[in-house]
Amino acid sequence: MAAQPLPVVDWEAVKEELEAIDDSWKQPRFDSLTHVVEVLTSHNPEDATQTLREQRDAIEALVDDVVRGYHKGFNKAIHNYSQILRLFSESATGLSGLKLQLADCKKLLGARHKQLQQQWYRSVILRNVISLLDQIDNVSKVPAKIEQYISEKRYYSAVQLHIQSISMLEREGIQGVGALQDVRAEFSNMKGVLFFKVVEDLHSHLYCKGEYSTSVIRDKNADDDLLNIDTMVLPAGSSHPFSRRTRTFKKSENGGDGSANGHVEDRRNSSDKSSISADSKDEELSQDESVGKESMKPKRATLVWLGDATPNEFVEAITKSDATLNVKYLQTMVECLNLLGKTAAAGALISQRLRQTVHDLIIEEIKAHAVAVDASRPRVEVSKISVSHKNGVLTLGLKKVQDSKHAKKVRASSEALTSIGPTGPGQTAARNLVEPVLAMLARVLANHVIVGKAMESHTGDDDTHSVSGYNIGFAVTVIQSECQQFICDILRANADATQTDSSGQAARQSKVTAADKSNAGPDEGLSFTFRFTDAMSLPGAVPRPVRRRGSANAQEGFGVSTVLSDRGMYLIASLYRPVLEFTDGFTSLLPEKYASLGKEGLHNFLETFIKDQFLPRIYVDYRTRAADALASSAAFRLKTRSSVTKMSSIALLGPSVADQLASEVVAWAHAMPKYAPEFLELVQTILERTLERCRAAYTEAVLGSLSSSIIGRTDVEQLMQQDPASVLLEADCPDHYPNGEDVELEMEMNNLLLSLRPIKHDQLIHGDQKFVLLAALSESLSSLATSIQNLGSQQKKNDMASKRPSNILPSGLHSLIAKYQDLSSECLRTLRIEMQLQAIHYLQSMTGRVYVSDHDAEEPEDFIVSFTSQITRWDEEMTFYISSAKRNYAFGGICGVAATAFVKALNDMSLVNVFGVRQICRNCIAFQQALAALSSTDADMVQQRLDRVRTYYELLTMPFEALIAFVNEHDSEFSFTEVSNLLKVNVPGREIPPDAVQRIGKVLAP
Repeated sequence: MAAQPLPVVDWEAVKEELEAIDDSWKQPRFDSLTHVVEVLTSHNPEDATQTLREQRDAIEALVDDVVRGYHKGFNKAIHNYSQILRLFSESATGLSGLKLQLADCKKLLGARHKQLQQQWYRSVILRNVISLLDQIDNVSKVPAKIEQYISEKRYYSAVQLHIQSISMLEREGIQGVGALQDVRAEFSNMKGVLFFKVVEDLHSHLYCKGEYSTSVIRDKNADDDLLNIDTMVLPAGSSHPFSRRTRTFKKSENGGDGSANGHVEDRRNSSDKSSISADSKDEELSQDESVGKESMKPKRATLVWLGDATPNEFVEAITKSDATLNVKYLQTMVECLNLLGKTAAAGALISQRLRQTVHDLIIEEIKAHAVAVDASRPRVEVSKISVSHKNGVLTLGLKKVQDSKHAKKVRASSEALTSIGPTGPGQTAARNLVEPVLAMLARVLANHVIVGKAMESHTGDDDTHSVSGYNIGFAVTVIQSECQQFICDILRANADATQTDSSGQAARQSKVTAADKSNAGPDEGLSFTFRFTDAMSLPGAVPRPVRRRGSANAQEGFGVSTVLSDRGMYLIASLYRPVLEFTDGFTSLLPEKYASLGKEGLHNFLETFIKDQFLPRIYVDYRTRAADALASSAAFRLKTRSSVTKMSSIALLGPSVADQLASEVVAWAHAMPKYAPEFLELVQTILERTLERCRAAYTEAVLGSLSSSIIGRTDVEQLMQQDPASVLLEADCPDHYPNGEDVELEMEMNNLLLSLRPIKHDQLIHGDQKFVLLAALSESLSSLATSIQNLGSQQKKNDMASKRPSNILPSGLHSLIAKYQDLSSECLRTLRIEMQLQAIHYLQSMTGRVYVSDHDAEEPEDFIVSFTSQITRWDEEMTFYISSAKRNYAFGGICGVAATAFVKALNDMSLVNVFGVRQICRNCIAFQQALAALSSTDADMVQQRLDRVRTYYELLTMPFEALIAFVNEHDSEFSFTEVSNLLKVNVPGREIPPDAVQRIGKVLAP
């Protein structure tokens, strides 16, 4: 049954009841006489007595409640107290008996003190002798045990056993044992064997070739788990290290490494790569297959190489560390060297082999990459593809045999350096080669940082050269040096020019003959490299020159040519970002005192190379190529129609090459954003030169023409700007501007142009090629302006993607956009005015003629046929080189000025008969058909304008009364002047009354 709940005591009620009792009842020396007298002397003794009884009952009830609630506890406390008293009593009795027994023992022992002391001393000696014999037996078995540990690669256990055995042999009792002399000699040899075994294993793991090394994964976007370094640092006053976390270099945000344990495994959160285990030891350990758990800390497992090791502070720290197995193993090897007292000797050996080993590693990586590239190449139809490509180039050359050599040079300039250009396949091949090499060197550097920190923790931070020249700074310097040699091999830079400045390089390059330049590749004659010293530059450090072993092999290069068919300084674009990421990455791993090495050496070499060699070479090459392309006689020759429609809207060879060169320079800027201002300055130079040549070509095309002289007039310029058709000059415009033109503005412009009559043939632009050139030049300039605008937007996107401050497009390029657009519009305005002047020139043949014929006209007149065929040719040629909207603008002025010219031509006609009117109408119909057939003309508008012209001339054949009726019905169709001119022409058979003009005026009066 469940226990009854204890009654709850209302302590507030108890408190109130106690406070209600008078203080006289609470006195320590309570005197009842006072209260008795008070009751007896009261007026009603019985009531007073009753009050006291009630107060007593209330207090007793509260006491009963408290007793009921706490009597069990009281009872238990009383019982426990009784037990304690009993136990104390028993203990006192037992102690009294013990004192008596001890006194008896003291008496007995005192009687035989000397005998006991002798026996005890003898037992101690015997135990020491037995222990010594056991130790001698165990020591004799140690060499075999150490050999077993060595074969199992349990070097730490072997070192521990060796040190323990050596210390045992140094004891007093064992030093004189002659039978152990051979054992001592064997231990001495065993120390050397252990040292070399440990150094060799450490060397293998330093260069990622050991049993516990991290697997190499060739994923440039993958996270490098090896760079998550945990370093063991010696605490002050302790001979064993403990673990602490250090800085971590990560290229991505993928969290921790995925080495689970027993062996090493790199697991990376990548869309293209799956987890790769190091070897079969990974299968013995549980692995988390979920990619989302890759950021978890690696699970701890028993470290195989620490098996049978004597537990100590180091073993405990290594076991509890969250570092990868590779890091733990390297730290264990350094601890072994420290215990052997061979840290300095090991540092000397590592430093001696460092350069040649790194050199060989780079060569191995290059060979492996070459094998992978060769395996990925297609094995079928390779020769056919190559032959087809060559035939395509040959066919192109046969089609252009008639071109000059300079024209071929322009085309060759536009296609040169495509392989090693900023986006060419050569850049991709170089980047694919450099990235795995740098990734491998990053892992090697990380290992050296681990080992260097561990060695310095044993030798002391102030004694940086206590390990015979080896430290982190030395390793970083040598590895950077070999990496620099590797990069120089790719860039085809000459290592012999290490002491030559940039001015000397430029002087040597200037001595290269023209013949050598024509036969050389894009980087022939280049000789540059930056060679930094191998000595340390730390405060207080003594420079130690390093002798390069195998320098002959180093001078032979790394075999880069087996992978890269094209090498040269232009490949710096593919190396810039990987090298910077490499230097920034290992810099984040270095201790503070070595941090300056990250910005020296390789990083400094790269920056110096770009500033002193690459940028000047780029500037000279691209400016020269642009100048050659624009100075060529074929610079403003039209490209083939297919190349314009399929590749680019820039129809001229010279501007097309300039645009391609500017785009390439911009691609260089994207590859090396730090130098974007210098590249953009080069782009501005190329585009400014292109604008100058385009303006010169425009001036040459319109030189001596009437259109070029009137296009600059203020009144003409204002009228053309106010013309609604000018909206077609804008970048984003419809193919046709909406109807509803300003009639008065158009008439003013037409009258201004008609006032220039007579227009001589010499005042016009001759040759269809010049018209097409103006159209193509306008479109090319507009496309170049658009390219500059896209350059600004693309630069802004790249700045946002790289999280750098946005680089504003230089003001010079902004002004170039306006200049290009202005010149493009000027070309179109000139083309529009020229076509209007051409129409006026041909139509002025009607002036002063007598249109009298005796037969009906079947064909238009010759000047109409000539002009319509000419504008048809213009339209056909321009269709491939200019947009529909701009063609509409160029041809759009012909119809209006022609309609006005037709009407005004009647003023100079003295005699016209019916057949003459039909001839004029036939001319008008032919003109209408030609304009309506143009690809960019509004046929309805053309029909409306020229139908009015035919109607106007057909009014000549009407009797005067019919004319009056027509005018009365269509009073807004023709003006008073136009109708009056109809009355002035002599038409055979038509009678005009004397008051005809007045009657017409009354009809047309408002």
